Amino acid sequence: MAQVLVFIDNPGHAIKKSSQELLTIGRSLGTVAVAFNGELNDDVAAALGANGAAAIYRPSADDLDDYLVAPKAAYLAAAVAASGASTVLLENSFDGKEIAARLGIKLGAGVITDVVAVEPDGTAHKSVLAGSYTTTAKATTAVSVLTVKPNSVTPEPAEDPSTPEILTLDVPAGSSSAAARITGRKDKPASGRPDLTEARIVVAGGRGVDGDFGPVEELADALGAAVGASRAATDAGWIGHDAQVGQTGKTVSPQLYISAGISGAIQQKAGMQTAKVIVAVNKDAESPVFEIADFGIIGDLFKVLPQATEEIKKRKG
Repeated sequence: MAQVLVFIDNPGHAIKKSSQELLTIGRSLGTVAVAFNGELNDDVAAALGANGAAAIYRPSADDLDDYLVAPKAAYLAAAVAASGASTVLLENSFDGKEIAARLGIKLGAGVITDVVAVEPDGTAHKSVLAGSYTTTAKATTAVSVLTVKPNSVTPEPAEDPSTPEILTLDVPAGSSSAAARITGRKDKPASGRPDLTEARIVVAGGRGVDGDFGPVEELADALGAAVGASRAATDAGWIGHDAQVGQTGKTVSPQLYISAGISGAIQQKAGMQTAKVIVAVNKDAESPVFEIADFGIIGDLFKVLPQATEEIKKRKG
């Protein structure tokens, strides 16, 4: 059976939903091992076993997070060699894609990014051209490296949970000697909302909110959703740049995307077009967003969103 390696980076006290999705895909391809970076407590190890991990590799060095991606790529290459993996799965984040590129160079492996589905034979379905098309691709090399978009599959636990073997791998000497070092970090204030790239529901506001994200945030909280924004809104300083969805921001693929006061230019569409259902609220009936929306409401978001929030709260009891 094929060997699959899943890279999980810094899950905290519980593995993320996106990591569970990678493990679910991995089990459909073969026997799963995990290359793990972070604090591995008993609960996390048990959760990895419940999701089908037969082995967990840990780096001998405990300072990988003090650098950018180079040492992680070197560690992952060592894990590929130790596990004999023919497929490597990573998150489709900025870091994940850069690690995948560096790993591809180290191993002479084919790299496929922006993957939204993987068939049992390793054929990947890839979202391209701002989400306008889905293509199929398959690496012809001995090892293939895939970065998978979140919300691509429904995470499911393994039918036969295992107690994974935990192994320590030496990080190649010199892998961090020329790497960029991280000199400082600043914690992001906790909002209580789900992570934007992993959320099943996203409510996003744009130029039309005119500086007031209150109705957007209230609807998001009623739905248990994440809050997103267009570049115009973040550039205006109405909300932090970490909320930006689009070609130069984050790419999301939720079950439901509610666009409020966003015109829907190509830059915005590039970050959310793969959402399963898109609802658009805009006063301008000619806005491009209505071309890709499943449902459109031509109206003032300051009237529409509060009504929706109130109705949702009523139905939730």
